[in-house]
Amino acid sequence: MIRRQFPEQTFDEGRIRIRVLNREEVEHVWSIDRTETIRQIYRLRDGRLCLEDALFEMTDWPAGEPEAEGARLLDAFDHGGVFFGAFEEDVLVGVAGLDCRPMGPSRDQLQLKFLHVSHGMRGRGLGRRLFEISVDHARALGARSLYISATSSRRTVDFYMRLGAMLAETPDPTLLELEPEDIHLEYRIPGPE
Repeated sequence: MIRRQFPEQTFDEGRIRIRVLNREEVEHVWSIDRTETIRQIYRLRDGRLCLEDALFEMTDWPAGEPEAEGARLLDAFDHGGVFFGAFEEDVLVGVAGLDCRPMGPSRDQLQLKFLHVSHGMRGRGLGRRLFEISVDHARALGARSLYISATSSRRTVDFYMRLGAMLAETPDPTLLELEPEDIHLEYRIPGPE
């Protein structure tokens, strides 16, 4: 699949530059500050989301995740995927990755492979902007929806649901097996305005 042209954009009154990452830059996604205190997580029970109290202090990426997931991110890139990086000066502070291989029963769905914003940048709209850019790119490629395998933290799931995502009607069996604790969501892409 051919990567669509994406002109560099700015965010936060020009302090943040958003541009497409090249392959060598994809490995830098692990430099994003993952710090987060997770107090509640969602579990899927009988087709419904249920909140559970939890306490996780995330100070870094889970052991082994950069190695295992890094290979999957590069595989997505090598098969036409695109990664949008947000930079404050020369520091990568947010990334959205879109796997551009069609999936789903109608083959008109793309996977939002990665979306993270550094701790100090959260709550400012950067995650929403990266999501919107990914949706625009997916729409231009003919996708009708995004598949999102979201970590089960309340903050993450609520973020996607506020944007309009809903529980996936039919979770992708491969991704469900790979990430059984994740909350599998679908975002239906609205038509062009």
